[in-house]
Amino acid sequence: MNTYRKIDMASWPRREHYKYYTERLKVEYSITASVDITKLLEFCHAGGYRFYPTMIYLVTKVVNEIENFRMFLDGEGSLCVWDRVIPSYTIFHEDDKTFSDCWSEYSGDFDTFYRTITKDMEKYKNVKGIKARKNQPANFYCISCAPWTAFTSYTSRVPNGEPSYFPIITIGKYETHEGKTTAPVNLTIAHAVCDGYHSGLFFEKLQEAVNAIGQDEGK
Repeated sequence: MNTYRKIDMASWPRREHYKYYTERLKVEYSITASVDITKLLEFCHAGGYRFYPTMIYLVTKVVNEIENFRMFLDGEGSLCVWDRVIPSYTIFHEDDKTFSDCWSEYSGDFDTFYRTITKDMEKYKNVKGIKARKNQPANFYCISCAPWTAFTSYTSRVPNGEPSYFPIITIGKYETHEGKTTAPVNLTIAHAVCDGYHSGLFFEKLQEAVNAIGQDEGK
């Protein structure tokens, strides 16, 4: 069961910021940072793990550690926070160059999550259309990988649309220079729920999680 709690606006320190960015300036911002994935690739190669599902685990772990990345509006328009969120990720179809969205349940235990997501990827890899897996739970965030371009910036907006409270995360092509491998990671989110501090915290925690892969899964 997906559980959540309502934000107490009377005591929430960001209540004025939230009001401003929902009533006066409905802005969504995007930030890209370079993440050192050298140790992550070593871990994947040594254990026979695939990079994409492993990275999804790490990102989901970090997203669940930051309250501002788990916010949403309930049916009454009240700001709420999910207890945990799951990844909604893209699957690329090599034959016709299209993609489909899929989702998997999240576990804080790496081995459990890895088995779950790779099983789902295999099951739905040939299902075409936007939604490969139906009945996606409401407590999700979006993540995808664009391995064709080592971008330095990335922006995705819906003209005249409302900013997304859930984070949208895109991983780009990784490159190696002088023994160090980095990958661009983009975060897009509504300013109503997330400030520069929270974005910085996300990238800091993600780098720490990448560096510690294989040491503390399940905690």
